[in-house]
Amino acid sequence: MTGYLSGSPEGNEEIRELVLLLFAECSSMVSALGSGGATPVKMQVFDEEGNEVQIDDADPPVRTAIRALLAEVHGDQDAASEQIEIALANGQPQELATVVLQALRWTLKLAIECETRDLPVASWITASLDDQP
Repeated sequence: MTGYLSGSPEGNEEIRELVLLLFAECSSMVSALGSGGATPVKMQVFDEEGNEVQIDDADPPVRTAIRALLAEVHGDQDAASEQIEIALANGQPQELATVVLQALRWTLKLAIECETRDLPVASWITASLDDQP
């Protein structure tokens, strides 16, 4: 993935679109899990040892991903996009890969939780989950 991320500007555009799509879907699932805002959904960040850390103390790419997701959850797509643009402009390929992988990880975990609770999940995500061994 890092090879792709260090490639052309078109690759950056595709990565930006992918991450924003994933965060938009995550936002929808967070809203469903939170009963449309009636029940708060808590975000936690953990270090390698499993200890909770404050968002501001997280590694920079994880912090970027969290801020982008929180912006999306609060309906501020411009701020979410801005976070991703900053990462694309300033991040090293490994940091960008971390943002992408974090978005994929959250999408997967939220989709599984939503399916467990019979909450809506985008059909393309459900199809991807069904293809897993």
